[in-house]
Amino acid sequence: MISHPTSSLHSLAQALVCLGLCTPLLAQAETDSEPEDLPALSAASEQASVVGVSSGGYMATQLAVAWPERFSGLGVLAAGPWSCAQGSLSLALNQCMMTRRGLPSLDELEARHQRYIELEQVGSAEALSQLRAYLWHGEEDEVVEPQLGDLLAEQWQQWLASPDQLRVARSDNAGHGWPIRLPSEAAPGPQEWGDCRQGGGSFLLSCDDNIAGEMLDWLYPEREVSGAGVRSSEQEGEQGGELVAFDQSEFAVKGLADTGYVFIPEGCEAGECTVTLALHGCQMNAEAIGDTFIRYTGLNAWAAAHQQIVLYPQAESSMANPQGCWDWWGFAESTWQLSPQHDTRSGTQIGALLAMLDRLQAAPE
Repeated sequence: MISHPTSSLHSLAQALVCLGLCTPLLAQAETDSEPEDLPALSAASEQASVVGVSSGGYMATQLAVAWPERFSGLGVLAAGPWSCAQGSLSLALNQCMMTRRGLPSLDELEARHQRYIELEQVGSAEALSQLRAYLWHGEEDEVVEPQLGDLLAEQWQQWLASPDQLRVARSDNAGHGWPIRLPSEAAPGPQEWGDCRQGGGSFLLSCDDNIAGEMLDWLYPEREVSGAGVRSSEQEGEQGGELVAFDQSEFAVKGLADTGYVFIPEGCEAGECTVTLALHGCQMNAEAIGDTFIRYTGLNAWAAAHQQIVLYPQAESSMANPQGCWDWWGFAESTWQLSPQHDTRSGTQIGALLAMLDRLQAAPE
């Protein structure tokens, strides 16, 4: 999740609070031993998708634009247009969350996109035009202004081959976060869950909306429920599959945590399941809120019913990135770069995420 606009992402006080006091609200995924390597599962090489919320939504768009040929679908919640920050923290804070410096120029961003295409730093316009996209924003969002979500939708309207490939959803009474339908076994708490307007401690919004199911149904319109049976959208955890912690350090780049998570539905060990990358927002990593995001978004329930592997990479908190955000403004790139490559194929975090996808799609040795 992106930080609230009233405080800087880089303030020392904020770093001390987040690093010292943001204890997990729920236990992390239980394992009997130290995390092992991310498994090679012979996952399908086609029909992968990437979804994300807030900073994870910005990163999801960056990944899809950089490598559109590797994905069929994109889901973005509570984020603005591609490359909005253009490598500048000041723009990130003042034009891509709040709009104190005015709205970003889509013409300027498109010129950046075309320059990247010419330099082969992102995928082709043709490959990008074939994706399906689902975009959601809460109209009461006070962290990323809803107008920025409108600009993201306008970008994709320009990029996609047909308007039938895009769904834009808005929720009138929702704030900043990921709307959920609380599972029956989860007792609402003032820290773990927010109401529909406020994100609580986890930025999961109790709106009684199954946004995950709606989003994935849109991204996979012809997907049938698997033989494992229909799973209720209220059921999460390991029902119909296994949530596994893996050693993320082998993909180590600046800003990534040591441990990531992957949900593997029953039967997907045999191969040919498709993959969704799910990117948390700032203050939503396991370090900050335990396994709340990786268990309760609604993604696992849909995945168990439709034979979909869900990869939950984890960003880490640091002095450079105190709230554990994904790199959508360039902090993870070399400090000497005048124009960080975070939103291109050369971006270090983009490369790490793609390497994780490669591993899942590889055949076991």
